[in-house]
Order: sequence, then structure tokens, then C-alpha cells
Amino acid sequence: MDLDISQASLPVYKALASEVRLKIIDLLSTRNMSVQDLSSELGISSSIVLMHLNKLADANIIKFRYRGHRKLSILNIDNIHISFPKKVYPDFSSYTVRVPVGQYTGYAVKPSCGLAGEHNFIGKVDQPTYFMDPKRVNAQMIWWNNGYVEYQFPKYFENINHVEMLDISAELGSEFPFSNNAWPSDISVFINDKEIGFWTSPGDFSDTRGKFTPDWVPDNVNQYGILKTFRVTNHGSYLDGQPLSDISLKDIKNESDTITIRFQIKNSAKHKGGCTIFGAGFGNYPQDIEMKVFYSKKDQTA
Repeated sequence: MDLDISQASLPVYKALASEVRLKIIDLLSTRNMSVQDLSSELGISSSIVLMHLNKLADANIIKFRYRGHRKLSILNIDNIHISFPKKVYPDFSSYTVRVPVGQYTGYAVKPSCGLAGEHNFIGKVDQPTYFMDPKRVNAQMIWWNNGYVEYQFPKYFENINHVEMLDISAELGSEFPFSNNAWPSDISVFINDKEIGFWTSPGDFSDTRGKFTPDWVPDNVNQYGILKTFRVTNHGSYLDGQPLSDISLKDIKNESDTITIRFQIKNSAKHKGGCTIFGAGFGNYPQDIEMKVFYSKKDQTA
């Protein structure tokens, strides 16, 4: 489950703000349980247990399923991820470029793989040749098991003396046939052929539907990812504000008119669980792959 600090996420925070409900979640992590089971374990009445369960169900943390005449409570999520507002750097000027996930300029992928657009799959699933289909530019979600996909971003560096930071953000997840919420994958990010580091995606999520995922997409396949921001500065590289590697801006070649961004599952990766990239029409965030360049002008460095 992917949360932010908006009002829309408030029901989840309220549902978790209870010692009893936290104990219920802990119990349901071991097995599915009825109201009577939980009442016995917790030592409280069935009516109070049901009240707590309804709050957890309203927040989509659990769901109910009948087995015969027994109403069972089932844990509905494996992880909760909270995104805070990005830190603002008012001393730097900036520009942002967004590239659709289907507008890649190079790839080498192996199944399972595919592309999806607003209304249907693009080409045939699990056949890499369709990654060169002209309709690929309309893709709003792409996925592959091994290999890479790379993008070219225009470099608007006119009248810019010093690039201070470079941010790359994308909604990412693992890739598993259909889905698997516990399926780690090491997704490496390269800028101009220089690896700045990797993020281990915890899974290929389908515990809840993505906020923007089209209705035609089945419930049991990739629904959403986690929004990740890779930052390169003059001092090193960071992932969501935390140190990632020692690679700095001076380590990245800056000779062409474009900046190449590559997402790759390396052969040497410990967790080779594939990659899914969600664009503006899929997942939980209405954005494509985004590059933000922070720079200082002459009057800022004088």
C-alpha cells in the first residue's frame, strides 16, 4: 500500500492508531481468523473485535471472506510505504522534463515482458519484438524480467554555469508473472552509462488496485509501484534522501545533447526479480519518468 500525507491517506493512519488493531494485524499475519478466534486471543468481546475489524477493512488493510458460515478476516497488504513532500531547494533554479514510459530509445529485454496502454496491451505479451512496435510510444506501463530499457532526455543547459543536482523519479516495482507482493528485485539506474546505484523493490504489487490503473487491467496483475527519486549531487548519489553511492556529477560524462537514463536488471544482481515502470495512466502517481535539473546561474555563483 502506497500512502502520502494527504487527507486520502488519513483513514489508514487512524486505523493504525490503536494498540488493539495493531495486535489484530499481528495475529492475522500468521493465519486467517474469525471474529470468535480473535475475541478468544485478545480477551475482548466479539462486538468490540468486529468494530476494530470494520475500521481496518474501511482502510483496506484487511478484507473479509466467508468459508462456509464462518466470516474470516484476511490481511490484505504486505507493506505500507509513505511518501513525504520533496524537499525544496530555493537557492537553485530548475527545469523539469517528463518522458512517457513508452518513449524509450533503447532496450534489451527478456520475458516475462510486455507493454500496456490506456485500453489494452500493446502487441503480444512475453514477445520482446513488440518492444519495437510503433505503438510503443502510447504505452503507460512496461515490464520485463531481465535486461534494460533506456531513455533520452533533452539537455537544456543554455546559460547555465553550474549543474548542482540531478533528480530522476519514476514509479517502479518488480516483475512477476501475474503478481507477487514479496518478490525482491535489484533495479539499477544508470545516467550516461554510469551506474549511480540500485534500489531493491520489495515486490510486484496487486494487494490493492492502483489509483490510476485502468479498469480493463485484471486485479491479479501489476497494479502499482513505489515512487522513487534518485538524486546525483556534487557530493554523491542519494535515494529518497538517503546515501546511495559515492558517484557524483563529476563522474558522469556530459558531452552529448541528451542525458541517457537506463533502468536495468543486471546479470550480477543478487535479486533478479524484473522491473515494472508505471506511467501517468497506471499505478498510484499521475506522472511519467521525470528528470529535474537544479542549476545555478552566474549571479548565483558570483
